[in-house]
Amino acid sequence: MGKIRLSREEAELLDSYEAGEWRSIEGWEVEAQRYRECARATCEKDRRVNIRISSKDLEGIQKRALEEGIPYQTLISSILHKYVSGRLAERE
Repeated sequence: MGKIRLSREEAELLDSYEAGEWRSIEGWEVEAQRYRECARATCEKDRRVNIRISSKDLEGIQKRALEEGIPYQTLISSILHKYVSGRLAERE
């Protein structure tokens, strides 16, 4: 069987995990529920919207989506849903 080739980022994550740097978070159930609600809110898509945004904004959105582990379109949809439902909190 051949050896699996990892990208640099994957190798760094594996090294970090094997070094014991990862810890379970307190209250992960609440976070999991939050992600389920976001997914549910964005799954019922029945319309398409095309928008133009700056490359810098799109790159920022894609980076945040990667950090959250979700597709960037899902993140955009979730943000819009939270805004129109009055649940989008401003950062301090």
